[in-house]
Amino acid sequence: MNPFRLSLPNIGRAPLVFSWGELARQANGSIVVSYADTVVLVTVCASKEPSQKLGFLPLVVEYQERTYAMGKIPGGFIKREGRPKDTEILCARLIDRPLRPLFPKDFLCEVQIIGMVLSSDGKNDPDVLAVNGASCALLLSDIPFSTPIGAVRIAKLNGGFIVNPTYEERDKSLMDIVIAGTKEKIIMMEGKFKEVKEEEVLEAIKFAHPFIREIINAQIKIGEKVGKGKTDFPLYQPPQELINLVKEIALPQLEEIYGLVKKEERESALSQIVEEVSKKVEEQGFTVTPEEVKGVFCEIEKKFVREKILKEKKRPDSRKLDEVRSIECKVSVLPRTHGSAIFTRGQTQALAITTLGTSSDEQLIEALEGEKSKHFMLHYTFPPFSVGETKPLRGPTRREIGHGALAEKALLSVIPSKEEFPYTIRVVSEILESNGSSSMATVSAASLSLMDAGVPIKKPVGGIALGLVKGESSYVILTDIAGVEDHYGDMDFKVAGTEEGITAIQLDLKIDGLDYHLIQESLERAKQARLLVLKKMNDALALPREEISKYAPKIKSFKIDLDKIGEVIGPGGKTIRRIIREYNVTIDIDDETGIVSVVAETDESLNRAIEEILNLTKEVQVGDIFTGKIAKIVNFGAFCEIMPGKVGLIHISEISDKYVKDIRDFVKEGDIVKVKVINIDSQGRLTLSMKQVP
Repeated sequence: MNPFRLSLPNIGRAPLVFSWGELARQANGSIVVSYADTVVLVTVCASKEPSQKLGFLPLVVEYQERTYAMGKIPGGFIKREGRPKDTEILCARLIDRPLRPLFPKDFLCEVQIIGMVLSSDGKNDPDVLAVNGASCALLLSDIPFSTPIGAVRIAKLNGGFIVNPTYEERDKSLMDIVIAGTKEKIIMMEGKFKEVKEEEVLEAIKFAHPFIREIINAQIKIGEKVGKGKTDFPLYQPPQELINLVKEIALPQLEEIYGLVKKEERESALSQIVEEVSKKVEEQGFTVTPEEVKGVFCEIEKKFVREKILKEKKRPDSRKLDEVRSIECKVSVLPRTHGSAIFTRGQTQALAITTLGTSSDEQLIEALEGEKSKHFMLHYTFPPFSVGETKPLRGPTRREIGHGALAEKALLSVIPSKEEFPYTIRVVSEILESNGSSSMATVSAASLSLMDAGVPIKKPVGGIALGLVKGESSYVILTDIAGVEDHYGDMDFKVAGTEEGITAIQLDLKIDGLDYHLIQESLERAKQARLLVLKKMNDALALPREEISKYAPKIKSFKIDLDKIGEVIGPGGKTIRRIIREYNVTIDIDDETGIVSVVAETDESLNRAIEEILNLTKEVQVGDIFTGKIAKIVNFGAFCEIMPGKVGLIHISEISDKYVKDIRDFVKEGDIVKVKVINIDSQGRLTLSMKQVP
C-alpha cells in the first residue's frame, strides 16, 4: 500500500496537506491533515447493520487533544487525559453539524468519527483541519457519503480578510468565523464578531467559498486515487402498509390540533394520536416495534407541518412568518445575587444570574496554544423540568456546553476588560421553560443580568433564531422558531448582536446548504427581529446600574511602577502582610504589568489600603498630604511616620494655630494625624505641618 500525499499551497500562510496510507489502515476511512506543525488524524468506522430502527442517523463524533501534541505531560495527580474538555466537545460538534445532513436519509448504521490531534504548534487551531479530515475520511471510505465539504476559518484585520488565521490574529480580529460548505452552498457557520454589519458577514462567506471549493477538489482527487468505492449498506424502509394505515388515522386529527399555541396541549394531543395508531397497528397484526410506529407517525407529521407552512403560510402556533412571540423582561428578581434577570419569549424562559468575583476566581485553561485564564464565563443549564420531563441530573451535556459557548461568544465583545472592570464575571443561565431557541433567550437574559449587576457592558446584546422550510420550488423563512419548527424544519440560524451589529452566529442545517441569497435574506430578517428584542430589553433596563451590588466584593485595580513593587511587598513580605492584616483586604500584584488589585469587604477598608499602597509607591513632593502616625515626641516637635521608612518632623510651630505650650496636649505617640509636606531639604529630610492641612 503506497502512501499518498496532496498539498494545497494557497490555503492560508502554510500548505494544507492531506496524507493517506500510513496510519489507521483498518478503519473504514482515515486521513492525516496537517497545517504548519499542527497535525490531526481523523478516522471513520461504521457498523455493518443498522443498530436500531430509529428516525435519525446514529452518528457519534469524538475529538481529542492529547497533551503530548504540545510537548507536555498532563497536570494534576492523574497523568493521563480524562473526560473531554469543553474545547474538545465544541470541536466535536463543529465536525458533526456540517456532515450529518449529507448522509443518505435512510442510512441508520452506527457511524463513529474520531479526530486526534497528534501535533500542535501552538499557533494554528486544529479544529478546521479535523472538519476537513472527517469529510475526506468519509469520502475515501466505503460508507455511503459522497458529498464532500470544505471548511476554513476567516478573520478580518486591517480591513482585509485572512484565511486560517493564527490564535494571535484571531484575538485582534473583528471576526472569527468557521465556514463550511459544499461546492455550491454554505452548510454551516459558527463565529464571534465585534459588532460587524450583515454585509461584512456575507463578504466573508464569499471570500471563503473559493478556498472551500479548492479543499473539496483536493478531496475528490484523493478519492479518485485511493478511495475504496462505496458499499451497499442496508437502508431502513418501513412497510408501505404501515405508512398508509398511520396516514389514514393521523392526518384528520393533525388538521384539528394544528394551531394549538401551548406546547403541552399539542404534545398531549399528539400522544393520544400515537396511542390510537399503535392500537390499530396491533389489531391489524403488524410485526413492528413501537419505535417504528412512532417513526412513521413523525414522518407523516413532518410532511403535514411543512406543507402547511409552505403552501398555506400557516405556522403551528398561527403566528405570522416574521412574528416574534410575546416578550417579557424582568430584572433584580433575586434578593442576594449580584445581578439577575428573567427573559421570557413565548414558552421559552431563561433566568440569568451574574456573580462577581476576584482574580482568584478566574478559570485557568490548559489549551493547545498554552495556559490561559478567563475572567468572563457563561454557563448554560437545561434541567429536564424545562420541557416537562424526568431525567437524572448528571454533568453538563454536549448541548449545554455548546449553547453556553455560543451565548458566551455573543457577549464577549461587550464585556469590559480587566483594566476597566477588575472583576471575574460568571453568568449562569437556568432554562426554566423551553420551546425554541433557549440559547438566544440566554443571550438576552445574560445581557440584562450583567447590567443589573452593574457590569459596564458596552451595549446590550439580544439574540434570535430563524428557521426555514424549503420545497422544490419555494421556501419560507420563519422568524423566532418554536420547537416543532426547529424539529421539522430545515434550518436553525442563530444570530446575536447589538443595535450596531452582529456579535455571534451559528448556522445548522438539515439540507445540503444555503445559497448567498438565502443567507442574505436570513441575516436581514434576523436584524429586524433582533432590534425588536433589544427594544423590549431596553424597556426593562437600558443601561448598566451605576453601582454594583452591596453583596459583591469591593475591588479596585491600579497601576504602579514596576520598580516600586518591592516597596509595597517590603522585606520578606512584611509590609504587604501588615496592610492585609490591618485593613482585612486581599492584595494581588502582577509583577509583569505592575497592576495591583485590592479586594475588601467594605469601601472604607478598601480605600484606606489603596491610599497606603499609593503612598508607598509615590515620590514625596512638597504639598502632598498624608495620613501618618506619631512615632516620637520631643521638646521641639513630633516625628510622624507617613509611610514605612518615611518619617518627617512636625515642628512645634506647625502643630496648631493655637499657642502650644506642651505638644502632648495636642498629640500623643501612636495618634493618627493628617500632615502636609512643607519642605524637603537637600538630604531628603521632610518637614511636615498639621496646621497647614486644608
